[in-house]
Amino acid sequence: MNHKLKSQITQWEPIETLAKKVNAGQLSAVSLIQKSLDLIEKNKEYHSILSVNKKLALEHASQIDAQVKSGKQAGRLAGVPFIAKDNFLAHGSPTTAASHMLEDFVAPYQATAIEKLEAEGAILVAKANLDAFAHGSSTENSAFGPTLNPHDKTKVPGGSSGGSGAAAALELAPFALGTDTGGSIRLPASYCGVVGYKPTYGLVSRYGVVAMASSTDVIGPLTKNVEDAALVLDIMSGRDQFDGTTIERDNTSYTNLKTSLKGAKIGVIKEYFGKGLDDGVGKIIKNKIEALKQAGAEIVEVSLPSVDLALACYYVIVPAEVGSNLSRYDGQRYGLSSAGAKDLYESYELSREHGFEAENKRRILIGTYVLSSGYYDAYYRKAQTVRTKLINEFNSVFKKVDFLLGPTAPTTAFKIGQNVDNPLSMYLADIMTVAANLVGIPAISLPVGTSKNMPVGMQLMAPQHNDRLLLALSKKIEELN
Repeated sequence: MNHKLKSQITQWEPIETLAKKVNAGQLSAVSLIQKSLDLIEKNKEYHSILSVNKKLALEHASQIDAQVKSGKQAGRLAGVPFIAKDNFLAHGSPTTAASHMLEDFVAPYQATAIEKLEAEGAILVAKANLDAFAHGSSTENSAFGPTLNPHDKTKVPGGSSGGSGAAAALELAPFALGTDTGGSIRLPASYCGVVGYKPTYGLVSRYGVVAMASSTDVIGPLTKNVEDAALVLDIMSGRDQFDGTTIERDNTSYTNLKTSLKGAKIGVIKEYFGKGLDDGVGKIIKNKIEALKQAGAEIVEVSLPSVDLALACYYVIVPAEVGSNLSRYDGQRYGLSSAGAKDLYESYELSREHGFEAENKRRILIGTYVLSSGYYDAYYRKAQTVRTKLINEFNSVFKKVDFLLGPTAPTTAFKIGQNVDNPLSMYLADIMTVAANLVGIPAISLPVGTSKNMPVGMQLMAPQHNDRLLLALSKKIEELN
């Protein structure tokens, strides 16, 4: 983290500590919310925030303080402010998905994840910027302008949860929420130098979150440390009657992070250290691998022969699901409705022309193409076959090792505008993250150093349902820094 960024932020205590102090009457919830609001105001230049929930947040904080004063406990997150990516539906704030299509949309209900957090006393203070409808790797696709990287304002913060990643790095609140469809939590975490956690598919309800690709979308936290991420996950996780894809959570709390590096079997993914990996990034990851060896971990090189096909597979399956999910935005039921249309067809056309960004349109066109008659078998069916092959290869490797390791991204954050006119270069930023989404396993990005003054993230993965063990290992690795 550069010196300027250090001087701009005010360190938050761990989330658990803050909540305990509020519950004990040693800190007021109102003071925590005001602190967060002040930090948001001071750091507006980074454009990480799209809207602020000031009035409702302060009202909620006052209620918590009154509850504590009456002798009652206010929850495990009492008074703790947080920021949500602006594709989460929440009371009292617009939900735009950073698009003109939803620019004036006010949610009539809340996302389950936000409901669970608020039930434990957490307070939503703001909504974060993102690539429109979460389509992107840089937050440059936002209809309201890009977010700037806190370490270098000429560079991107990653995407699509770039606003959440920047907010976590700037410490505008103790934690932020993001969504991860192909790396959209982990890439901003890597580029901004924070912890980004992608849970097992289905562990956190997606109800009340604007859908991108329903078979790979997950919800997770961006935080300054692993313990905070584990606490937030522990509260958000579990089955939800409103989301049929949710799964049972671990019976043991995700905050139980007891483990040892000694004897941990960690597989280093051979394919992630080949052509395209920046030398500086590779050096930092290899140094960390050596430190893990010295700490007693068992390090072995493993191969996933089909992982090189994951990105191509992803950009067939995901656009197909994107096209399906975005078809509801027709200007009739909700969303932007362009005035002056002569008939229903023109209303559809104008609403989508003005409501969607270029990247949204690109993905709709790709998705429509790969699902069309004559091309379904050539592209979509073949991609699903590759996805099954990837699942089998990961399952096979996890019989030999407990965890997998590699860089989160092949490079550090790139310059704003550098890849805007080259979609393929932009898509390559996700080359090391998409596989975890396609196979539904948990993955985390940990900050492990800097290359040319920019953060580098290391990615760890575990088998499905092993979230607690992955978090426990990550905490031990964090302690090596």
